[in-house]
Amino acid sequence: MCHSEHCYKGYVIEGEPNGQIVDGAYFAPAPEPQDGSETIPSCAVVLLTDIFGLALKNPRIIADELAQRIGCDVWVPDLFQGRPPFTAEELEPLLPDTGNPNDQMTFMRKMWMLMLGLSRAFRLYAIRPAVVDPRAAAFIRRLRDERKYDKIGAVGYCFGGALCIRLGAAGAVDSLVVCHPTINNADQIREVRVPTAFACAEADSSFTPAIRKEAEKYFESQKGTEGAVEFEFKDYPGTVHGFATRPNPKVPEVVEAYKVALDQTAGWFRKTLCS
Repeated sequence: MCHSEHCYKGYVIEGEPNGQIVDGAYFAPAPEPQDGSETIPSCAVVLLTDIFGLALKNPRIIADELAQRIGCDVWVPDLFQGRPPFTAEELEPLLPDTGNPNDQMTFMRKMWMLMLGLSRAFRLYAIRPAVVDPRAAAFIRRLRDERKYDKIGAVGYCFGGALCIRLGAAGAVDSLVVCHPTINNADQIREVRVPTAFACAEADSSFTPAIRKEAEKYFESQKGTEGAVEFEFKDYPGTVHGFATRPNPKVPEVVEAYKVALDQTAGWFRKTLCS
């Protein structure tokens, strides 16, 4: 279960997706070469969604944008097989969203979050790591086998951010971008052995500043050793958990942070995956 009330809050991004559904996954193809030649992309990115899943158009719009910016295919698998624990219709905040990272969770918010989670207990149990991780790993293996990509990266948001870390620790992908992941300790991050970038919210009761600092300290400590990997931590002031995938359009700072996080993601994969 998500540890932050903001897991259940956010907004729909303006615009419409331009890709297509292929074998149950959303596919945003690489842009056509300007010279008209036919080329097969050698790399691809898999976008791992938050708990609203593929039905919410946000990850599809983000996939389209990343495909254009990186110049590679981007895939969004249906992690929940058509049954996300929360639906797009439930996305709008049930409690006031001030956009203020210093806004503290009140007792009533905590109770609402608890009741919301309990009401979806069975659906949340159905997406536990023991179920979702093999599903995501199988999808990535299938892409390698059928599409013949040389390298595959993964970007994950919230729920997908935590999944991203686990896949990176298992060696399933070649590069990672992790956006405000839903984790409560840094243990799994220590197992990651591929280039990894983090997009960090200022206020996040899941990926807290303490966990974020512990993770960066670990990566720093590995510099010069055999297991060292390239890494990057970028903080986004004025943001809360979820900003990189469900930004509040009424808060200019959050909208700008969302755009910069897209830049960070595209830049990281151009450097570490598709160079």
